[in-house]
Amino acid sequence: MEIILIIAFGVFILWLGSKILDKAGIHRGWVFCLLIPVVNIIMIWLFAFTYWPNSKPQKHS
Repeated sequence: MEIILIIAFGVFILWLGSKILDKAGIHRGWVFCLLIPVVNIIMIWLFAFTYWPNSKPQKHS
């Protein structure tokens, strides 16, 4: 029973990550970096500070 929950949680996390990457305009294949320890932390930091192709420039008033 526990293994089923672990697999379901992993699939759910990958699905959420792919939706976020898709909205950001980045290829969904990058979501598999979440499965690799240490690489996942580095990729989250890179994702946070990179240019997002789908982002709209903010208007400064």
